[in-house]
Amino acid sequence: MMAFLGKTKIIRRNGNEPFLSGGVRVTSILDFWRWGYSDLLVNSARGVLAEYIVALALGVDKGTPREEWATYDLLCEGIKIEVKSSAYLQSWGQKDFTKPLFSIAPTKPWDAEKGTYGDKASRGADVYVFCLLKHKDPETIDPTNLDQWEFYVLPTETLDAQKGAQAHIGLSNVLKLNPQVVSFPGLRDAIFGAAEPRTAQDFAPEEK
Repeated sequence: MMAFLGKTKIIRRNGNEPFLSGGVRVTSILDFWRWGYSDLLVNSARGVLAEYIVALALGVDKGTPREEWATYDLLCEGIKIEVKSSAYLQSWGQKDFTKPLFSIAPTKPWDAEKGTYGDKASRGADVYVFCLLKHKDPETIDPTNLDQWEFYVLPTETLDAQKGAQAHIGLSNVLKLNPQVVSFPGLRDAIFGAAEPRTAQDFAPEEK
């Protein structure tokens, strides 16, 4: 029987580390990042960027590097945070704006130490942050301009109570749950505020 290998360590890199061939430097990780991740509008990269922006607002961007399979995206002072992103514009040519849609599906928690999934699907964070790249001009859109983003912050308990096991939610339905709507400077306070308990009176009633 093969021995359990355990979790590998994530190394925080600075970009100067080399790619080597026969002990000779060929290129650097920074060059790889430039080649692979210059398109910040593409969904996969924009999602990671949104997590980084929230980490930046919380001041946890200098800590442990992002872990792809974690049960939640960020941890700040005991608050577990899930980050979701959407945008009106994509990298490809569009006939019309994309309708913002966010994933909220409960998932089975992944234990990276044991390499196993939990038995019951749930939303593992305390707070959800929906990050919308709201800019609509393809000539001037820049995901690194934090003023082009808007953030909608909700306690997970609100999603659980109002949306159950629903897998996706549109922007209009996020707004019906009365999130805190903030720009980047107000994001940290909104997250800490959403971590406080809420009552049924804090969000709008469901439409029939």
